Amino acid sequence: MHKFSNKLINETSPYLLQHSHNPVNWYPWGHEALQKAKIENKPILVSIGYSACHWCHVMERESFEDENTAALMNDNFINIKIDREERPDLDHIYMDAVQAMTGSGGWPLNAFLTPETKPFYGGTYFPPVRAFNRASWQETLQGVIKAFSEKRDEIEEQAENLTGHLIKSNSFGIQKPGSIEGLLSNEKLQEAFENLMKTADKEWGGFGKAPKFPQTFSIQYLLRYSHFFDNNEALEQALLSLDKMIEGGIYDQVAAGFARYSTDTEWLAPHFEKMLYDNALLIAVLSEAYQLTKKERYREVIDETMEFIRRELFHPLNGFYSALDADSEGEEGKFYVWEKEEVIMLLPGNDAAIFCDYYDISAKGNWEEKNILRIKKPLEEFATDHNIDLANLKELLKNGRIKLLEERNNRIRPLLDDKILLGWNALMNTACSKAFAATGNEEYRKLAIANMDFLMKVFSYARPGEFFHTWKNGLPKFPAFLDDYAFLIQALIHLHEITTDIQWLLKARDLAELVIENFSETETGFFFYTRSDQGDIIVRKKEVYDGAVPSGNAIMATVIYQLSVFFDNSDWKQRSLDMVSALRQAITRYPTSFGCWNCLLLEMTYGTAEIAITGKDFSAMHKELLMEFIPHKVLMASSIENERFALLAGKPIYTYPLIYVCKGFSCLKPVASVGEATGLIRASKRVN
Repeated sequence: MHKFSNKLINETSPYLLQHSHNPVNWYPWGHEALQKAKIENKPILVSIGYSACHWCHVMERESFEDENTAALMNDNFINIKIDREERPDLDHIYMDAVQAMTGSGGWPLNAFLTPETKPFYGGTYFPPVRAFNRASWQETLQGVIKAFSEKRDEIEEQAENLTGHLIKSNSFGIQKPGSIEGLLSNEKLQEAFENLMKTADKEWGGFGKAPKFPQTFSIQYLLRYSHFFDNNEALEQALLSLDKMIEGGIYDQVAAGFARYSTDTEWLAPHFEKMLYDNALLIAVLSEAYQLTKKERYREVIDETMEFIRRELFHPLNGFYSALDADSEGEEGKFYVWEKEEVIMLLPGNDAAIFCDYYDISAKGNWEEKNILRIKKPLEEFATDHNIDLANLKELLKNGRIKLLEERNNRIRPLLDDKILLGWNALMNTACSKAFAATGNEEYRKLAIANMDFLMKVFSYARPGEFFHTWKNGLPKFPAFLDDYAFLIQALIHLHEITTDIQWLLKARDLAELVIENFSETETGFFFYTRSDQGDIIVRKKEVYDGAVPSGNAIMATVIYQLSVFFDNSDWKQRSLDMVSALRQAITRYPTSFGCWNCLLLEMTYGTAEIAITGKDFSAMHKELLMEFIPHKVLMASSIENERFALLAGKPIYTYPLIYVCKGFSCLKPVASVGEATGLIRASKRVN
């Protein structure tokens, strides 16, 4: 029996359920709590986090489980807990507000609102006693209570001003569309590259200083830039970034899967939570790197990470769970770290010494007196230095990892966030498609199809063609947001590419039409994060920057540009061009925040390869073509004559397969091999 229970007890979010037995009278965001604030004329405390967040757990233990603190909160506030992954729309608004007030943000996010839900004060983590140059949580609460009681007019004015600022800043960086001509040039693409390289860590890979995030969009831009410009510096930085992450502690050397980010420059010590979206985005960019380089280690990491996801983040109905926690037994990283003595006991004599040397395991430890496994020297170099046969070394290390994993599986596991999010599943679906394209592993294509069938079935909304945002225990909740739709459309386009099944392409078109109807800002051509009929927010946000996941606007601009080619829709193409034009100064000046936009700019500048495959049995040729690095393409294939699509129209069907390489539906003479086709595509690399 629990001493306390609150209104979160009936929620499905693991994060909200973690707080359901706090002495704080938490409410979920909704009509009941918001009405209560108005009726009782109390300020609202909105506390936002997510289940894999370490400091969220810390603040819960220190403050939200303390009965005296809870009494102060219950008597003076309407307390609302929000899972940022369930309600990213609210998180975006109140994160912007806190950043505007304090200059920084993060989770847990604690925002104080008027009864009309307008923010007037906030911060992130507050300690239980004054520390880290921060007021204690109780001091903060007392200060807000006093101000709300004695300076209500000032608070209302501050809340109005801040809300006005949020509305005004919603279009920051967006200009009126101008001429696209000067933007689609080698010079602008080079500007983006040069600005990106100014932030590049040329020793350890990645960009900027610690904490270091994967920044897959920047890596993706460098891979594609290197391809079109034959630029070795771009390729080296992209591959260095991937190699150092793969060798570091951010990658789980025992069981695979990437943690969210590294706390240090060397990728050694991560925040240990493993998020579905990070792993999806890294699989996707590793797939491109493998297509481009054929480096076997990239294929191994794709396979290892896919296996990790199937093993630890997979729902039996073919959905993907959201995350694994950073903490276990109340301690961050405890599940993942080792003492040297443990390893020595698990492995036979000399094997243990070699294993420890290779993975940087020492008696003193490499992190907080424990060891995070990492690789400091490439496998071949290590084998040479230790005079060990390479095949024998691989077998020794493999057997060691298996034994460590068996032992680790006896430990108390981090909690699983088992809600299933539409947008993150769509990112993972794209990763499955890209992994199949790069490796040819049929299991990945089957998984992409099965997952998409699951999404289409369980996320369907009451209104035809619309979707929910999250699903758990058979229950879908909350209308889908822009990211959900954008990532889903992108996944459908990739799924059509690897299956050649027209149904997925038609579904992508239908969803694009739905987004244009329900999310558009008419004045700018950009898209709001929330649909037009959502009524529980104070601002309809427009997100244009890439964050942990791609910008929904960037992906929408990309997919309507690609769909405009499939369906010969000049309006969609122009809208995409206008969106890029409206961000013309920011895109190339701040490439780490606009990686997806720069990839689109690259596609617009160099054009989209239009590829049609025809023939009674084209499957082997199709699979071979997918393995090639052709970053910007629309691909259609048919075994019957098809006049429905301009790219397939007028092309006869023979018993043998043929490949047509086209631009603007004007096709070169068909060729009978993938090598000839890629030669034609390479020859056509040019600025439009």
